[in-house]
Amino acid sequence: MGLTSRSLLYAMIAVAVVCVGLTLWLWPRFAGRGPRALLGRLGSIFATQLAIVAALGLVVNANFQFYGSWHELLGLYDDAPAAVGKWGDQGTAGPVGDPSKGLVQPSGPEGLDKVHGLPKGAPEQAGKVETVRIVGKRTRAVNPAYVYLPPQYFQHGYDRQRFPVVVALSGYPGGIFLLGQHLRLPQTAGRLIRAGKMQPTVIVMLRPTIAPPRDTQCVDVPGGPQAETFFARDVPDALRSHYRVGHDPGAWGLLGYSSGGSCALQLAMRHDRTYTAAAALSPDYKVSNDPTTGNLFGEGRDRVRRRQEYDLMWRLRHLPAPRVSVLVGTSRTGEKNYPAARAFLDAVKPPMRAESVVLNHGSHNFATWRRELPAALEWMGRSLSFPDDVVGNS
Repeated sequence: MGLTSRSLLYAMIAVAVVCVGLTLWLWPRFAGRGPRALLGRLGSIFATQLAIVAALGLVVNANFQFYGSWHELLGLYDDAPAAVGKWGDQGTAGPVGDPSKGLVQPSGPEGLDKVHGLPKGAPEQAGKVETVRIVGKRTRAVNPAYVYLPPQYFQHGYDRQRFPVVVALSGYPGGIFLLGQHLRLPQTAGRLIRAGKMQPTVIVMLRPTIAPPRDTQCVDVPGGPQAETFFARDVPDALRSHYRVGHDPGAWGLLGYSSGGSCALQLAMRHDRTYTAAAALSPDYKVSNDPTTGNLFGEGRDRVRRRQEYDLMWRLRHLPAPRVSVLVGTSRTGEKNYPAARAFLDAVKPPMRAESVVLNHGSHNFATWRRELPAALEWMGRSLSFPDDVVGNS
């Protein structure tokens, strides 16, 4: 049974119930003081607790999709080692794909069948969400994706039209399921497009790590995963090869929450010739090593410089401002990053532009980010240019 299958979930819940029942039934038999009675009590407690924790873990994973398979849970990946610090050929880690078979490849459901409220009906009327695997031409990294295609993408009047595109990144350790089910990104975008509050836009939903379970923070790790190259170069090349999306950077934006928001800011400010807009909900403003990331900056003389260049406040003070527009979402109370958000916004200087969505109160959770999302998407619609070129033009 698959890790996310309902059969496994229900079976584990049944096992937990049976263990509780057996413990209650057998407990009087373990009332003595001998070794057998003591071992019986310990064994029943251990078995019951293990069954309950396993059932709760499956419930949480089914709801949040932290791990999509047994291989992912155990850190086992084809053609690549799983542990931090053990890397595959040419600095790659995590799943490895074959770009010769296409940069955008068909995928299984990836949890999409469990997302509520997705478009229903004919694509030309409701739009469509599909699942694919994006394969890096340079990195050979593989990342599952949901792709929202607006109704206009399928309408006759737009059959040669290219569309603006938003690359949306989840937080860590969550995945694309959270963007669909809990952030409700495709549902919200569809509603805004139908209401005329957002221009028709292709939205590509990705997780920010390319080497799970390691948190790669959208960084090209020396001797490790090349996450920045994947998101800054491989993803745009892959999407342009498969979908009718704009070629000009003015049609490209990033959106993310938590660590995905941090990635959105980093990628836009470091690659303003690829992305010209970024909306970041509850982001951090610098990249730091922690137990989930391992050593992101390598060793040697370049280590300090690399760490500085991933500190956005340092970049604003010491480097020319990029020609990008950014939106930061934060809350005055309930989130720890409000002072950092204010400092970042105050440090922005032309030609970079910055705006904000500031709630009076909001915690670091989906309830807060769902409140901020409509404003962020409407802002993104105003910030991205609708492509003038059509299919057949370079």
